[in-house]
Amino acid sequence: MNDNKRHAMQVSALCNGTVIDHIPADKLFAVVNLLNIPEMNNNVTIGNNLDSNKLGKKGLIKIADKFFTDDEINKISLVAPNVVLNTIRDYKVVEKREVKMPDRIDNLIKCNNLNCITNNEPMATHFYVSNRETNTLKCRYCEREVNINDVELL
Repeated sequence: MNDNKRHAMQVSALCNGTVIDHIPADKLFAVVNLLNIPEMNNNVTIGNNLDSNKLGKKGLIKIADKFFTDDEINKISLVAPNVVLNTIRDYKVVEKREVKMPDRIDNLIKCNNLNCITNNEPMATHFYVSNRETNTLKCRYCEREVNINDVELL
């Protein structure tokens, strides 16, 4: 058996659902916890340290009969930007898209400035991307900048 077929058979096919592919191996379980996968009743396949030309080693999550909302996709982008989301219907990929961090992130992360109004009043947080190259976000209220790797999810 050639290497391409052997690698393709590492994870079984999915009839309907979503495949989250090209997850950096060190971010796989953060994505699993973020999406609350242990609480799901769906069939789930999780692969870690799979060979990847793009990343060297990658993680992959296949979830049967699950299609993600925009909020869930935005959460994924905060933990693992640039993953590939594949929507599967009847064993065929009907949509393939690279997940990108949105320009604006509402009520998904906590401001790390203890004096920010969002940490002292019951109100939603609002961040916008101030620099995509460095993955830097800026709070709308206090204007504190934070790297995506240093955020705390709500």
